Amino acid sequence: MYEHERVPIAVCEKEPSSIIAFALSCKEYRNALDDLSKVSVKSCAEDAPLPTTMIESRPKTSSPAKAPEPNLTQLTRTADAETQSASKKPSGVLSFFRGTGGKSPDLSAQRKETLRGADSAYYQVGQMGREGAESQGGEPQDESDGGDKQKKQSGNPHVELQFSDANAKFYCRIYYAGEFHRMRKVILGSSEEDFIRSLAHCVPWQARGGKSGAAFYATEDDRFILKQMPRLEVQSFLDFAPHYFTYITNAVQMKRPTALAKILGVYRIGYKNSQNNTEKKLDLLVMENLFYGRKMAQVFDLKGSLRNRNVKTDTGKESCDVVLLDENLLKLVRDNPLYIRSHCKSVLRASIHSDSHFLSSHLIIDYSLLVGRDDTTDELVVGIIDYIRTFTWDKKLEMVVKSTGILGGQGKMPTVVSPELYRTRFCEAMDKYFLMVPDHWTGLGGNC
Repeated sequence: MYEHERVPIAVCEKEPSSIIAFALSCKEYRNALDDLSKVSVKSCAEDAPLPTTMIESRPKTSSPAKAPEPNLTQLTRTADAETQSASKKPSGVLSFFRGTGGKSPDLSAQRKETLRGADSAYYQVGQMGREGAESQGGEPQDESDGGDKQKKQSGNPHVELQFSDANAKFYCRIYYAGEFHRMRKVILGSSEEDFIRSLAHCVPWQARGGKSGAAFYATEDDRFILKQMPRLEVQSFLDFAPHYFTYITNAVQMKRPTALAKILGVYRIGYKNSQNNTEKKLDLLVMENLFYGRKMAQVFDLKGSLRNRNVKTDTGKESCDVVLLDENLLKLVRDNPLYIRSHCKSVLRASIHSDSHFLSSHLIIDYSLLVGRDDTTDELVVGIIDYIRTFTWDKKLEMVVKSTGILGGQGKMPTVVSPELYRTRFCEAMDKYFLMVPDHWTGLGGNC
């Protein structure tokens, strides 16, 4: 039985998450994960005996500054496919179609069938380059580079799947497929099938307070949020991702507190409908919904800056319908401070300091602490979000221009500053925003 038959998915063009769900439920995706796992194990076994000096002399492909730019290749699991690579086809353009003996079928001649039982899905485990190949063809490679080609293949973590019916063609590129799959297994308390079921349906979601203009979607069960990513953010994440996987996995396994809102997948999806001549491409990030299952009375987006960080609201209407900013919080805490217990204060401080140090070490800026006040449980729910953007030249230019005061700001420090300065300001502000409730142990041992 195919995987997608165990988790039935109906693909809908208006629900981008359904394309992701179908791709993750395909048997080909599972096969691709197995192939990636085998290649990873083999690569580790080959690298283990190497002397330390040789390992250190290798270029570090996970470095954000120097990412490899290999060409697109596609691997298959059969010996017949390996034989085909020597034919007139361009090198590295091998496809695996279920039920077609490894040959690419004529999609235009397929009989009409529903996507629920689509039998034209195939997978590619390919070298997509820094921003992903736009086409499926790869550049021919010299035979003398066979060893280097194998190393590049073993270092590529992305999987692409395509499927179609009589009217439309869909594709889904799954970035860091194996890494995200393993991380979801560590983080989520539910199975992968539950994750797929959640993604099966989504609705447009209005991100209150957002200035990016990006499209947002929420799964129908409200568990996950999908955010459209511009190309620059995609590239930033691809460079940053290996460090992110290591940091989050270690934090969970070592039970070290972290406030980072979990990113659970990054995908490029697209479709082309020949019936109504519509087509679309989207880069999407899937993250946890911090407020899942809760009713928030107030929501704050805090950066630690006081420059243009105020939302005008009607008196008495500062509810969750409006995302409030730093200056709004400071006005509110004059009369109603946000008190938290000493233990919570210690955990929050440790999380923020550790997370912000990690982000600044990778030149990440412009992140926020999202805070929600749940009246039902009288709890604060917090999480660091928007930690994708790096301190690139455009952000440096923005910092210089705003520092001059030409654009106003009343002499206040601009929101965008260098990563280290951003971290320092962020930590100091969050420490002041949340006040600790004194208990009967407070002050003891102060004179020792």
